[in-house]
Amino acid sequence: MNRRTLGHMALCVATAMSLGLPLTALAADEAPDALIKRLSADVLTTVKGDKAIQGGDIAKVIALVDQTVMPNVNFRRMTAAAVGPGWRQATPEQQKRLQEEFKILLVRTYAGALAQVNDQSIQVKPLRAAAEDKDVLVRTEIVGRGDPIQLDYRLEKTPGEGAGWKIYNLNVLGVWLVETYRGQFAQEINAKGIDGLIETLTARNKTNASKG
Repeated sequence: MNRRTLGHMALCVATAMSLGLPLTALAADEAPDALIKRLSADVLTTVKGDKAIQGGDIAKVIALVDQTVMPNVNFRRMTAAAVGPGWRQATPEQQKRLQEEFKILLVRTYAGALAQVNDQSIQVKPLRAAAEDKDVLVRTEIVGRGDPIQLDYRLEKTPGEGAGWKIYNLNVLGVWLVETYRGQFAQEINAKGIDGLIETLTARNKTNASKG
C-alpha cells in the first residue's frame, strides 16, 4: 500500500469519525486527546468489523451517518469555514443545503477508501495545551504498513447543552480539509453565487452516486 493510498485512507477514517459514525456518546469532561484516541479506536474497530463498509457500500455509510447524531463535530462551523465569507450572505435554507451537500460530498468522496483499512492503528502524540485552553490541536499518526501518516485535529471546547470538545477541522499529511475546500468553493461562489455552489455540490454528489 503506497503513501498516497494510506493518506487517502487516513482522510477517509477521519471524515467518517468527524461525520458521526456510531460512536460512544462523548463525556463533557473528557480531555481532547483522550477523546480523539477513543474515537479513533472506535472507528477503526467499526470499519474492520463491517464487511459492507470495507466493500465501499456508500448507502450503508450514509445511512449510518444519517441515523446518528453528530456529537463530536461542529459541522456547521466546518461548513461555514469551508464556504468562507459567502456563508454570512447565505439564507438559513441555503446554509442547511450547504451542510447537507457538503456532508454527502465528504462521505461519498472518501468512503471508498475504507476498504483500505486493515492492520492500521492510531498513535496520539502528547497534547501541548494548558488546562484553560478552549481551542487545541491534537496530533496523531496512523501507523501500519509503510511510513506513518500525519492526521491532526482542531477541536474547540463548547459550553452549555452538549458541552465538550468538538472537531472543526482536520489535517492529513500537512493539508487542512477546510482550507482545501475553501479555495474550490470560493471559485464557484465568485462565478455562480451561493446557489451555484449548491448546484455544483448536488451535481457532483449525483455523479459520485452514479459511479457507486
